Amino acid sequence: MSHNVRRRKVVAVVQARLGSSRLPLKSLLCLRDLPVIDWVTRRLAQSRRLDQVMVAVPDTALDQALLEHLRRRGVPCMAGPEEDVLARFCLAARQAEAELVVRVCADNPLIWGEAVDRLVNFYEATGCDYAYNHIPRNNRWPDGLGAEILSRDLLDGLDARARQASQREHCLNYIWDNPADFRIATFDPEEPWLCRPDLKLDLDRPEDFRRLALLPLTPDMDARAIVDVCGKDQP
Repeated sequence: MSHNVRRRKVVAVVQARLGSSRLPLKSLLCLRDLPVIDWVTRRLAQSRRLDQVMVAVPDTALDQALLEHLRRRGVPCMAGPEEDVLARFCLAARQAEAELVVRVCADNPLIWGEAVDRLVNFYEATGCDYAYNHIPRNNRWPDGLGAEILSRDLLDGLDARARQASQREHCLNYIWDNPADFRIATFDPEEPWLCRPDLKLDLDRPEDFRRLALLPLTPDMDARAIVDVCGKDQP
């Protein structure tokens, strides 16, 4: 007698834009001859647990260049409200027919497919509402290798409940604003060398881009090599 449970469709929704005030046009800035958004989508393609990657961009004239770039590369993408990021995120998840939604920030060019896989497996094993390993908050992950995950049902629920501007602009803030209402979970890396909460691998400001652009990084580099290279730069 078969006890197979149907696997839920897991979709990574990447939030990307060109209008960042701190680092304008960052999704199309080139690290080692490859635009940052291509680092993100290429590295996510190495995940074994993702069924699809969808990039959600604002529906502005400026971001049209980013949409066209993604379409030329055959990357699924869509445009939605610029200010209401939660609505855009929900639209992208709906369009991709996601059942589990992995939120990825486009300013994490070194995102690691294995970290995403571990996140999905952890989420499914624990039965929590929301799990994360993208930031070192109550865990020992480097900042910028992982992601966040929740169910599409919960995401739609957030869309219905979130009223504050900060909860619409930062699409999962409602969870952090109401932690008692949700089972929030995280976990540590298994390997001692990966326990580097001191490492900052995201692109938020010009100095972040300058630091990463000068390092000998490659788009297919594994986490061990990334930690070795970036760890020397950030003792």
